Amino acid sequence: MSGTTYLMALDAGTGSIRAVIFDIEGNQISTSQKEWTHLFDPNIPGSMEFDLNKNWQLATACIKEALEKSHISPHQIAAISSCSMREGIVLYDQHKTPIWACGNVDARAIEEVIELKTLYNKTFESQVYHISGQTLALSALPRLLWLAHHKSELYRQAKYISMISDWLGFMLSGELAVEPSNAGKTGMLNLSTRQWHQELLEMAGLNPDILPPVKETGEKLGEITALTAQQTGLIAGTPVIVGGGDVQLGCLGLGITQPEQAAIIGGTFWQQVVNLPNPITDPEMNVRVNPHVISPLAQAESISFFTGLTMRWFRDAFCEEEKAVASRLGIDAYTLLEQMAEKVPAGSNDVIPIFSDAMHFKSWYHAAPSFINLSIDPNKCNKAVLFRALQENAAIVSSCNLDQVKKFAGVNLTSVVFAGGGSKGKLWSQILADVTGLTVNIPVVKEATALGCAIAAGVGVGLYSSLQETGQELVKFERQHIPNEENHILYQKHKEKWLDIYHQQLHLVDKGLTTSLWKAPGL
Repeated sequence: MSGTTYLMALDAGTGSIRAVIFDIEGNQISTSQKEWTHLFDPNIPGSMEFDLNKNWQLATACIKEALEKSHISPHQIAAISSCSMREGIVLYDQHKTPIWACGNVDARAIEEVIELKTLYNKTFESQVYHISGQTLALSALPRLLWLAHHKSELYRQAKYISMISDWLGFMLSGELAVEPSNAGKTGMLNLSTRQWHQELLEMAGLNPDILPPVKETGEKLGEITALTAQQTGLIAGTPVIVGGGDVQLGCLGLGITQPEQAAIIGGTFWQQVVNLPNPITDPEMNVRVNPHVISPLAQAESISFFTGLTMRWFRDAFCEEEKAVASRLGIDAYTLLEQMAEKVPAGSNDVIPIFSDAMHFKSWYHAAPSFINLSIDPNKCNKAVLFRALQENAAIVSSCNLDQVKKFAGVNLTSVVFAGGGSKGKLWSQILADVTGLTVNIPVVKEATALGCAIAAGVGVGLYSSLQETGQELVKFERQHIPNEENHILYQKHKEKWLDIYHQQLHLVDKGLTTSLWKAPGL
């Protein structure tokens, strides 16, 4: 392997950091992953601070370990790129020393969200959305305002801002820049120009001079510094290439690189992502719109909350017997539960689960978790029925979210790529096809974010022609699910009933009779 060329991706997720080495055909050669935890200040409700020093040590340890596992020379690493969870931000002082950071769901700034929503006759959030594609709840604007209010000295020291993926690039190369796919989550980037929109900071009373240069994914950022080489085992001078946000790079790794292509990424949260030929926002502000890593494409993105977590809760709360049987059989408990659920008719005997709602970005909250229309007939209501009902619920929410995108963007979808942990379930994949009426394609590489990051690295050093072409060339599919027309007709009626019932359940939350699964900050 002495003459072979490899690429490295540094992927910072919510719960862990990993370094992954690929060959130029997109095959994973080695990986190293370290879990990390985020700091919660008990005096700051909703806080999720990002430990810069400790987390950089974990990142360097991953790089070292991935190199050791690969048994290749670090001279064979042609380039490295970085990606991360989105919404997390890092601040730097005048010397470009990182001084503060928070994670993606840091929710300390609830009061500041409320304050900003009142600006300009309550039109400020609408202006932010239609310029940037973002609302205020998880954007950087209220977090910066919180720092100005509560940590004014730290705020005054801040001379630059970046996302966590950009911080990784900075730590590798000493060069600081942001790129649109991740910086778009700040609510301060113009969707159309893919550049900062300084006026939004000025309107909020914030300092617009903290915005660093914008580079595009796949551009060269810099080179591995001597210090970083010493820390990681990489070779000084190795090119560092601009990466991006995890979902957009994941779409690149899934071949979602053309207009009117869509992906559903099934993890703890499910993301429904649709490529738009040009930036356009939703008049009803239900769906967020982000820059794709491929200019000038934008991506409409809806989120289903806690989908994977709900399945895990059901498994751990009610299925100890099935877990034990699965362990004896040497299979995953979810596989056994799917085998049981296959015998349940479509519609799950009319059981309606109420968990995540479709996305309503402007004013988003969920009903209380519940099952509606249970039967006391054990043949019609049992573990297999409830498990299938939860799978159908996830597919219905995804379908509703795709409907919202079709409505405002006018896109015509015929298929969707289903990736992430959820796509391992063959029954779940078929249910998704039957509910949406779309052909569902299952890729070989289901965790595609690191591959997309590696593609960016390869484009940056000329090993690949372009992001768009390479994403399509490297993606491989293992199976396809065609919609069953009879089931699709049944599920359309089931979906209408679900929508009506969910609306009624929200009224119970409004009256204070039940507790919402989740509410956006500021509601």
